[in-house]
Amino acid sequence: MSQSMVQDKVVVVTGAGGGIGRDLALAMAAEGAKVVVNDIGTSATGEGLDAGPAQRVVEEIKAAGGQAVANTDSVSQASGANNIIQCAVDTFGRIDGVVNNAGILRDRFFHKMSTDEWDAVIQVHLYGSYYMSRAAASHFKEQSSGALVHMTSTSGLIGNLGQANYSAAKMGLVALSKSIALDMEKFNVRSNCIAPFAWSRMVSSIPTDTPEQQARVAKIQQMTPNKIAPLAVYLLSDQAKDVNAQVFTVRNNEIFLMSQPRPVRSVHRSEGWTPQFIAEHGMPALKSSFVPMERSGDVFSWDPT
Repeated sequence: MSQSMVQDKVVVVTGAGGGIGRDLALAMAAEGAKVVVNDIGTSATGEGLDAGPAQRVVEEIKAAGGQAVANTDSVSQASGANNIIQCAVDTFGRIDGVVNNAGILRDRFFHKMSTDEWDAVIQVHLYGSYYMSRAAASHFKEQSSGALVHMTSTSGLIGNLGQANYSAAKMGLVALSKSIALDMEKFNVRSNCIAPFAWSRMVSSIPTDTPEQQARVAKIQQMTPNKIAPLAVYLLSDQAKDVNAQVFTVRNNEIFLMSQPRPVRSVHRSEGWTPQFIAEHGMPALKSSFVPMERSGDVFSWDPT
């Protein structure tokens, strides 16, 4: 990657006090960006407040010669998101890019999931990304430039056990990103998604009760957060001006372009369909093209290299 890929761009990274967000913030600063390091300083489940994590990352950036400011507002409220964007404008004079990385987990099998567990996760991931994008959009439109990167997940794109809230939010993010890309293309604003594979506090809640689970976690631990950062930096740079409305996955040293839903197969009957004809002819014809009941680990089944 050439030096100073995002020189003098003002970038917000949410949830940047640790894990993937921290590495994103450090990488943006290393490539010349002025960074708003946003983190409310909670545990992976979103409890407890601590201004320390964001400030520590700011100090790391400054120690390396970069420019950064800490912010502890919550993305889960529109007012918080507005404050985060305003912090960028007040401190550095403008806003050029947003990485929607903040997230929490409330893993639970669907039939046991509470309304609170559903709401909390949707609020941070989906509403939070909407609030942040919307707060930035007015500035982007005015200056006819700007870029958004949203963190999605293969839990949503493919599927996983015990994560209906998280999966729904992450799949919703893909549609949100696409809509932003379509609506704001005329203002030279871009919106893309990254599904990261990386060891983080959120993933560290995966159980390790069996040797198989322990082996799986050991594999994930090899996938360090700093593997995600180069693509995010690139997507916020002017060199990515032709990259819009795409979904990427990063897994250790691999970058994947992910498919987006399109028709797979069709059946037609000139007289129209009855439930009986669907059962006898329509569904059997479609069945060979059914999407299998796979989880993320079934699709990305080989070891990372």
